Amino acid sequence: SFAGRMAFRPAYVLSLEALRVGPVLALQTMVLSMFMHGGLMHIGGNMLFLWVFGDNVEDRLGHFGFLLFYLACGIVATLAHSLAAGVGLLYDPGSLDRAIVGASGAVAGVLGAYLVLFPGSSVRTLVFFFIITVINVPAIFFIAIWFITQLFSGVGSLAGVPGGVAYWAHIGGFVLGFVWGRAIGKRPYKRPPPRVIDLQ
Repeated sequence: SFAGRMAFRPAYVLSLEALRVGPVLALQTMVLSMFMHGGLMHIGGNMLFLWVFGDNVEDRLGHFGFLLFYLACGIVATLAHSLAAGVGLLYDPGSLDRAIVGASGAVAGVLGAYLVLFPGSSVRTLVFFFIITVINVPAIFFIAIWFITQLFSGVGSLAGVPGGVAYWAHIGGFVLGFVWGRAIGKRPYKRPPPRVIDLQ
């Protein structure tokens, strides 16, 4: 299938398969696999995080800058997952041939940049505690907890703990986003004027 051909496999960069595939197709699958997902929950979760955090980061980077940033985070995330899959060969001989899809690594990069650029922001969060309510959670707390969870799960995956999530893609994308955000945060920033739509 087209989805199967365009999904990325770590073997494309870490085995003799890389000689057959070549760097162009390997990079192509890295990019195209970001736009494919494993189901509605997968794409829904990614789009929710992108909707909450992405617009502010795009505001700082500009439309084209954000596109480059997003793709770079996705590619680095894929490479980070590939390295982890290489370590996984110690206990899982098929780790390099397991296809991955999804934008989670790129979205993780958005979270990393947001953490640096908007540390004082809050996130309105739906919580279930006896009653269902909405509370404001500091973004730095929300994102830090998310990253720590990914880090512990990623270390567990290297130790052979079973799981179907590419935790190291999340970690790799987040780290690049954090570093990118640090670089951008040092630049002077003037917030653009609000967009006005004339309905007359």
